[in-house]
Amino acid sequence: MPAPSPAVFKRLNQLVAIDPAAKRKTRPIVEAFSGTELSHIPIGTAKDLEVAVAAARVAQQGWAARTPQERAEVLYAFARLVHRDADALMDMVQAESGKARQYAQEEVLDVALTARHYASTGPAALAEHKVKGMIPGATSVRVRYQPKGVVGIISPWNYPLTLAVSDAVAALLAGNAVVIKPDSQTPYCALAAAELLYEAGLPRELFAVVPGPGSVVGQAIVAQSDYVMFTGSSATGSALAAQAGRRLIGFSAELGGKNPLIVTAGADLDQAVPGAARACYSNSGQLCIAIERIYVEQPVAAEFTKRFAAHVANMTLGAAYDFSVDMGSLASAAQVEAVTAHLDDAIAHGAKVLAGGKRRDDLGPFFFEPTVLADVTDAAACFKQETFGPLVAVYPVDSVDEAIKLANDTEYGLNASVFAGSSAEANAIADQLRAGTVNINEGYAAAWGSTAAPMGGMGASGVGRRHGEEGLLKYTEPQTIAEQRFIGIDGVRGIPQSLFLAVTPKAMEALKFLPGR
Repeated sequence: MPAPSPAVFKRLNQLVAIDPAAKRKTRPIVEAFSGTELSHIPIGTAKDLEVAVAAARVAQQGWAARTPQERAEVLYAFARLVHRDADALMDMVQAESGKARQYAQEEVLDVALTARHYASTGPAALAEHKVKGMIPGATSVRVRYQPKGVVGIISPWNYPLTLAVSDAVAALLAGNAVVIKPDSQTPYCALAAAELLYEAGLPRELFAVVPGPGSVVGQAIVAQSDYVMFTGSSATGSALAAQAGRRLIGFSAELGGKNPLIVTAGADLDQAVPGAARACYSNSGQLCIAIERIYVEQPVAAEFTKRFAAHVANMTLGAAYDFSVDMGSLASAAQVEAVTAHLDDAIAHGAKVLAGGKRRDDLGPFFFEPTVLADVTDAAACFKQETFGPLVAVYPVDSVDEAIKLANDTEYGLNASVFAGSSAEANAIADQLRAGTVNINEGYAAAWGSTAAPMGGMGASGVGRRHGEEGLLKYTEPQTIAEQRFIGIDGVRGIPQSLFLAVTPKAMEALKFLPGR
């Protein structure tokens, strides 16, 4: 199967939210597998973003007036269209990012799954409900959820479809409009999703895609939207959070990680070895929740390391728009250079390469072998810094306690994984790990794919959560409406105020005997 045709890119260019009469500069978009040019994307400006936000504000009023169930029907239709066009969407994901098809499929399935999840559960989560009032029977309190308004999304290149859309569907279900700046390398996945949302019945102004540099369009999003969702590096996330804070708008982010995997002495290595490989080299390691550190108890450390290195050495590397390869390319020359720099630095500080370790220019410009390191010291940059590529270090440890201590010895706290001898042992370890998600007998997919549960990071790995009710309600403003009846706060008609105020503390103390108090 080839990359998407020129006609596809021409059609998607018509969906870019810029003034069609304006002459905008364009940027070439290349196929990651080969480095050849696929198309040219118009480059948006701050003015384009301003116009898109203004249109979104108008459209959002009508969208918010619809019931959550009516909005959910659009998401159900969108999910069906994603399944219908799954092959074409996988082609686009692979063309822009270079990942193996199985990981492009993960993106497509995630988008459909997340849309269906919020369409199914969102209306109930957003429903107005009553809560206990201050004075039972006299204080009636209801809580309702109002949308933020216009949600700005800044999405990354590594998962260009799912991270452009999965956050957006929650924001849309909550009644918001969305303006998105996709990464400059990978704009067409966001546009392909936009095309299906419009076909599903979403008014076009409610999901506006404005490609362009972060220094221009990204800054305009933070300056003009009512809430910002960002996925990317911790350094950029910190800067954007500060800007959002100055405007007193909400901000959520999934950021970097240096994610650990623990293998205990009782683990089933037949399960742990391929599980670890998948955890480490999904999307060529260009995944915020991918594993980069493996801690193995001494009794099985030598055997695990030998089998893991052999497994990785036998992985199939290549460019294919089908399921015939285990790992694709990296996404860009910058990624290749970053991985090479960490590898060279680790070797210079005494690390040994057990598998991989080479660029593969014979396969394409951005290919790099999945690599396993041993004897990585704390002097190496990759010891604590995120590589964000197919570079993984294995560390023998004397005990589970040592593994937990080392796993937690990081500024990050995004994802972790445990392979142990029993469920009880694995869960006991998981409870002690400081990470937003912990996967047992799996690297990342079990937690990521469980859309009813919150997903996000601790420490330098992020702010807020996606998925679960948390990932929906963050796009709302909770409103409390309290009605006082019969008894006033400052007294009751016919009773002297001095007497009322004197008995109030005792009366309030007596409320503790009521159920729920």
